[in-house]
Amino acid sequence: MASTVRVRFAPSPTGALHIGGARTALFNWLFARHHGGRFLLRIEDTDAERSSPELTDQILRSLRWLGLKWDEDIVFQSGRRSDHARLCETLLETGAGYRCFCPPDVLSEKRRIQESATGGYRYDRTCLKLDEADIQKRLQQEIPFAVRFRVPEGETAFEDLVHGRIVFRHTELDDFVLLRSDGSPVYQVAVVSDDHDMGITHVIRGDDHLSNTPKQILLYRAMGWDIPRFAHVPMIWGPDRKRLSKRHGAVSVEAYREAGYLPETLVNFLALLGWSPGDDREILSFPEIVRSFSIPGISKNPAVFDEKKLEWMNGQYVRSLPLPELLDRVLPFLRNAGLVQEDDPGFSEEFLLRFVVMLRERVRRLTDFAETGAYFFRDPESFDETAVEKFRRNLRTGALMEALLQNLSRTEDWTDETLEAVVRESAATLDVRAGDLIHPLRLVLTGQTASPGLFELMAVLGQETVLRRLKRTLALWTPNHP
Repeated sequence: MASTVRVRFAPSPTGALHIGGARTALFNWLFARHHGGRFLLRIEDTDAERSSPELTDQILRSLRWLGLKWDEDIVFQSGRRSDHARLCETLLETGAGYRCFCPPDVLSEKRRIQESATGGYRYDRTCLKLDEADIQKRLQQEIPFAVRFRVPEGETAFEDLVHGRIVFRHTELDDFVLLRSDGSPVYQVAVVSDDHDMGITHVIRGDDHLSNTPKQILLYRAMGWDIPRFAHVPMIWGPDRKRLSKRHGAVSVEAYREAGYLPETLVNFLALLGWSPGDDREILSFPEIVRSFSIPGISKNPAVFDEKKLEWMNGQYVRSLPLPELLDRVLPFLRNAGLVQEDDPGFSEEFLLRFVVMLRERVRRLTDFAETGAYFFRDPESFDETAVEKFRRNLRTGALMEALLQNLSRTEDWTDETLEAVVRESAATLDVRAGDLIHPLRLVLTGQTASPGLFELMAVLGQETVLRRLKRTLALWTPNHP
């Protein structure tokens, strides 16, 4: 790059950070980091009714969680309104803009008539035909007016870094409003003014903004400003190949965080959602993605959001984390589930580490540790009903569990190796298969029919817990037990 790359992410704080917005932020961040440039953040908070500081904080929290640190002070668009108004004044002075005194109801009626006749609408430039005396008369009468941009004849063409050459004929453009009659500048004005003053060199955004680009280029030209390079990234689709929305499930970064996904996973997944490093790699670290990232690697076609692939990828990352770090990530979810306390977990670090080790090969999300492993921390409150009925049909199950309870009560060396020997020896003495003891015992300890290795689980739970759970469930095997 000939000059320092300066890109920006400009969310509107009218909702949580959407997955699509997060990918846009990520692509800008990666582009800046790849080229040694600057990644800036602008909060487009001019919609006072829908914007809120709480939503701004949520967006910032999501960006920080993803690791997308911005390089300079945040720009709040609402604080730049006077700069936006000055741009409109300049365009009025140069003749690139003009005042429009048409009342809203008149414009609405014109739109209705024209759309019914032609299917489209363009302002008929009634106010462009006013001479200076007419304009001054209306100003003296304090008639409200908007400011419109005078779209010149011809066309606007630009080289999009993703889609290639794009041409917009000006016959397709309306003399768009720059300043509303209440004195507030419109989106196009604010964006061009802000991007220019922030020194933005590249605008990387979703292709839903493509139709805004010719208007913004016209504004840059009218002001005599350098035009940034544009890259419009295709949309994200749900599995039904429609634009990703709430009907497809969680769509905000915050929701995925709460659902137990790792930020490393989401960054990796979003980077590959419409971009390719040029090979078949699917698991890439942050530095690897930065080194490989390039705009030519972005697909021109929409990317399909595959939730199953995201879960698979998260499982890979969960298993790759160093054990102490993984425990740190899991603990908040155990607290939220009420399994451990904030200040005093009530369990030794050794116990918690062994818990994580035993479950990490079986989970895909951090929430899974709490959801599938609650029996590590408290006695099961319910039991798999199908399994209970199955074991009840064996009238000896109750007696077998009682005999096993007695043998385990006398066991002093509470290790998984010893426990396996005790269970298998008990089965031989009772003249049953080992499975006749192992399977109901697993149900007693976990409430489930599947778990990590039973003997290691018994060793981790400890003798007191195992014996207590055996005693309290002896009645479970009687046919009339509720």
